[in-house]
Amino acid sequence: MADLKRKRGRKPKTVVDNSADAAGISSKEALDDGVLSATPVETATTNGDPQTHRRGRGRPKKGGKHEEEVDRDIAASPERRGHRFADHNGDITTVLSGDLRHGAELAAVAAAAKAAPSMDAVVKVFCVHTEPNFSLPWQRKRQYSSSSSGFIIGGRRVLTNAHSVEHHTQVKLKKRGSDTKYLATVLSIGTECDIAMLTVNDDEFWEGVSPLEFGDLPALQDAVTVVGYPIGGDTISVTSGVVSRIEILSYVHVSTELLGLQIDAAINSGNSGGPAFNDKGKCVGIAFQSLKHEDAENIGYVIPTPVIMHFIQDYEKNGAYTGFPIIGIEWQKMENPDLRLSVGMAHNQKGVRIRRVEPTAPESNVLMPSDVILSFDGVDIANDGTVPFRHGERIGFSYLVSQKYTGDDAQVKVLRKSKILEFKIKLNAHKRLIPAHIKGKPPSYYIVGGFVFSAVSVPYLRSEYGKDYEFDAPVKLLDKLLHAMAQSIDEQLVVVSQVLVADINIGYEELVNTQVIAFNGKPVKNLKSLANMVEACKEEYLKFDLDYNQTKNAKAATSDILAMHCIPSAMSDDLKT
Repeated sequence: MADLKRKRGRKPKTVVDNSADAAGISSKEALDDGVLSATPVETATTNGDPQTHRRGRGRPKKGGKHEEEVDRDIAASPERRGHRFADHNGDITTVLSGDLRHGAELAAVAAAAKAAPSMDAVVKVFCVHTEPNFSLPWQRKRQYSSSSSGFIIGGRRVLTNAHSVEHHTQVKLKKRGSDTKYLATVLSIGTECDIAMLTVNDDEFWEGVSPLEFGDLPALQDAVTVVGYPIGGDTISVTSGVVSRIEILSYVHVSTELLGLQIDAAINSGNSGGPAFNDKGKCVGIAFQSLKHEDAENIGYVIPTPVIMHFIQDYEKNGAYTGFPIIGIEWQKMENPDLRLSVGMAHNQKGVRIRRVEPTAPESNVLMPSDVILSFDGVDIANDGTVPFRHGERIGFSYLVSQKYTGDDAQVKVLRKSKILEFKIKLNAHKRLIPAHIKGKPPSYYIVGGFVFSAVSVPYLRSEYGKDYEFDAPVKLLDKLLHAMAQSIDEQLVVVSQVLVADINIGYEELVNTQVIAFNGKPVKNLKSLANMVEACKEEYLKFDLDYNQTKNAKAATSDILAMHCIPSAMSDDLKT
């Protein structure tokens, strides 16, 4: 089965030498986190060596993957991947023929004409990135630059994609027809929704430009025009198409599932963050990723206005981005008649069964496994987990949850042992044992006796095992990623990421990414608790219980090992407080 790729459209530029300006830069691959690149290039690192895969046992790789696809996979289970593949093998786009096709073309031309007056609000985003080095967490990778698109909204603000300014060290904006680049400040980054908000302090930037207005969620076959600065030239580019699908889709940046638009207008590298206009010249979305597949052409994805407005209003309400809440449950469909009878559902009752409740979720106090959720905020849920969505359409009930804000209350009706109960639950952000991102912070680490301890995250796995980490990482780590739930808010999965060779740790050189279970018989809750226990230990030996039942001892040799490997500190700054 061929592999399905969704990708973001940030335009790659160049690696920036630390001792030179942008004029003296060398090429770098299109960013691993979702740009459209046709040729893979090894990523430069501080020590000059390309990153290699760590050893590890995992699931077998999928067949049919093209080596030239340099894109990050959607972090989801194989079952979810299969569903997406089935969806895109079917009615992937709206096929128009004859007069209908001619009418769509005319509508697209009209939409482009309407969007023309608003093009002055579309800007080009230049960003210098310095990504963390998860293999050597005490330093960063070599900086590189990229370009993408953005647009001006009210309140002296600019919107673009989160992945366009991820790990930024400097951001500049250039208006259409201008030769001046203005320094920008990042106000907020919405990692889950892949949106970032910027501003410019220079008053000259805001002269002679009108902010864009947002339109309503478009309907199927509505004409859209995507405007931005994609690869292939330096001037503004316009592509037109129609809305071919509206559904909950996976946002490749951190694999969250939110409402999205599928369009047949081309979204290429550099289009990321650019607006999508309707036929009235109003912005109906932000271009952010595309589908690369041998059986598909011109399939792009747009962040729709409900998600954009949620991000903006969240920032205005809280002064910072707080995220999209979830119901902390694992659920299954109730389409099987015997399963419905086993939980006491009547013939006219519909809903979804709770398989597990996350211990860190506020609703864990009221919801229980085997409860059947019948409705959310008064909207009935079908046996397949969908709810009504506009005329003749249905959508996953997670859409209702995503319309809420972190800390909001929701009314849930459940069926428990043939009795209908109603609960008021508080919604919160998702707490994962292995988080999908580190929110722009440097990775945490702790070193003792040459053993480097780190907290596992999805970016860490991607750095260690590449874009196919879901198949190349050790099985035990993958099991934690896909199925484990955090038992407390501050729980982390701590591993020995590597061993810095020294006389004190002879025999342990082969330890790589092995989970730390306990220290001197006490469970390890997170990296900070491990560091505190080791620093406070007065015993002669340090004993670490690992996943493979190996032990080691040493503390006095740590300073010599740090000096040998030119490491400034034995722990990251966040562990010192």
